[in-house]
Amino acid sequence: MNSDATPELTPEKLAEIEREFDPETAFRPTGKTLGFVIAAILVSMSVYHFYASGFGLVRELVHRGIHLSFVLGLVFLLFGVRKNDTLPPKAWYRFDGVPLIDIVFAVLAVGAAMYLPLLPAAALAQRVGNPSPSDIFMGSALLLLTLEATRRSVGPTLPIIGLMFIGFAYFGPWMPGALKHGGSSWLGIINHLYMTNQGIYGIAIGVMAQYVFLFILFGVLATRIGLGQLFIDMAMVIAGRYSGGPAKVAIFSSAFMGTISGSSIANTVTTGALTIPAMKRVGYPAHFAGAVEATASTGGQITPPILGAAAFIMVEYLEIPLRDVLAAALFPALLHYFGIFIMVHLEAKKLGLRGLRAEELPKLGVVLKDHWLSLIPLVILVYLILSGKTPDYAAVYGIIACVVVGFLNPTHRLNIKDLWDSLAAGAKNTLAVGAAAATVGVVVGVVTLTGVGFRLGYVVVQTATDIGTFLSALPILGYFTVAQWALFTSLVLIAISCIIMGAGIPTTATYIILVAVAAPALAVLEVEPLVAHFFVFYYGVLADITPPVALAAYAAAGIAGSNPFKTGNTAFRLGIAKALVPFVFVYSPALLLVADGFTWWLFTITLIGAMLGIASLGVAFSGYLLTPLKKWERWWVAVVSFLFIAPGVFTMAVGLVLMIPIAVLQFKRAPG
Repeated sequence: MNSDATPELTPEKLAEIEREFDPETAFRPTGKTLGFVIAAILVSMSVYHFYASGFGLVRELVHRGIHLSFVLGLVFLLFGVRKNDTLPPKAWYRFDGVPLIDIVFAVLAVGAAMYLPLLPAAALAQRVGNPSPSDIFMGSALLLLTLEATRRSVGPTLPIIGLMFIGFAYFGPWMPGALKHGGSSWLGIINHLYMTNQGIYGIAIGVMAQYVFLFILFGVLATRIGLGQLFIDMAMVIAGRYSGGPAKVAIFSSAFMGTISGSSIANTVTTGALTIPAMKRVGYPAHFAGAVEATASTGGQITPPILGAAAFIMVEYLEIPLRDVLAAALFPALLHYFGIFIMVHLEAKKLGLRGLRAEELPKLGVVLKDHWLSLIPLVILVYLILSGKTPDYAAVYGIIACVVVGFLNPTHRLNIKDLWDSLAAGAKNTLAVGAAAATVGVVVGVVTLTGVGFRLGYVVVQTATDIGTFLSALPILGYFTVAQWALFTSLVLIAISCIIMGAGIPTTATYIILVAVAAPALAVLEVEPLVAHFFVFYYGVLADITPPVALAAYAAAGIAGSNPFKTGNTAFRLGIAKALVPFVFVYSPALLLVADGFTWWLFTITLIGAMLGIASLGVAFSGYLLTPLKKWERWWVAVVSFLFIAPGVFTMAVGLVLMIPIAVLQFKRAPG
């Protein structure tokens, strides 16, 4: 791809880029008749979830079954067997563009999903542990259809992981070493994954049905009434005029959009359509422009209040209030954006780039006059969360506020058709993550059935301890104990595993799998549960900008007209703060505000040290401070940066002393 080419960014082109790199949006076209039926089902899905979460009393299993039946049925109608469904739309085996076999699959999926929830509670209790032949048939059908629906809507990675875990459960006696176990029959597997709440109907699908659906719907409605445009315009007002302004606009706008967006790729396409061409106009290289947008947009996955929907899973797993989860996420997210900002600023100074001119910037008064009403739903949502209300309660009233503001707002006024389309779009945006959640339930079910999480944790810790024993015996590295080396090595191994596991999988699905598989190793090392959950979550998200499967970076490259792999490498460099911050809060949990042992003194020292370390790494990677750095100076600054990141006043003081020679040389070489 020519790095100087700028694709024509029409809405159709942007939609094509998003479909190419985000399988969750690769919907196939349908005819008018079936299209209207599907739209009506999507709207019904939104209305049902709004009613059930806000005003209805639906039994837990029934609610999860209804949600799953909507998801699987619609996936088979909207996603083809292949990504680009080019079969003849009017062939005899198709109805309005959808193959008849997919309609059969959709009906069977709905039946299998609702079969168990509609059984009388007494009958179900008697059959758990002793499923009937019809139970086995329906469970097997649902399991296979769930894997296929996930493959169509998310891609092959997650279903393959699901199949590997099922194989692990079945072939346990033949597993090597610590992974060996007694195994389970197909009847036992189906009983556990289908008949209990430990599998497909487990916590993952429950959180999707109860919380995530509503927040995705809120994001769609909030964007429709102008909140997204307000974020972009405010970012331009705040940062556009400064050196390299469009890149700083990308950081702020993506941070703002992250508060209502659960997808790094959607965030990249939405804000990148404006920021990437603007960055190229002021002189940023195409690959750098794409990387800035991808890295900033991926930060939206770790930005409160949604955290890519992982916040709600944490609430369920850790049994703590949502406001505590959001408080813990706040400063690590700010450090991520701080790291990008430092590198963007230094790159702009190095290249001598200008900001946006006054005529290119929106006026603050006009922005507020046109869009201030769209802030009301977000304010209501955040206020209700901080006041201790449940997430679904806050989301329901946030949605009501969106609709009311939409009908009253003269700038972005909603009409009945807009509301219909928004309800349909909101439901459509939940299908892929819903299917992924069901498959994640399969993975988690196998973990609880076989205890593989603790087995893998044992293997990781034992391997790390062996490496730590070797390293502590070396003369230079012997200053640290075996236990200290074991913790550090375990963190590195788990971080690498999380990045690999997160490649091409939705954020929420990645997080749940990693909590089940990787977090037990951190528990063995006595890492606090909240800290362990955030550690695996951050590294799972990092996969979106880590080659070779950096989907957000590749989507940005499609907009920028740059080399995808070069854009991905640059995005990972810009996102280095996200790779370092988890180590910071493992060694100093005070950064998470609500972790055990928090004090304002520890928090302040940790935050200052992290900021100095991240800024120093930015200088080292950019090769520029006041003037360009020599090669040895860059290495010097890079090594010193780790002293800042290591918690403690002493290491910070040593780092500041070691930075004095670089500062002196920079002032001597600086012009004037």
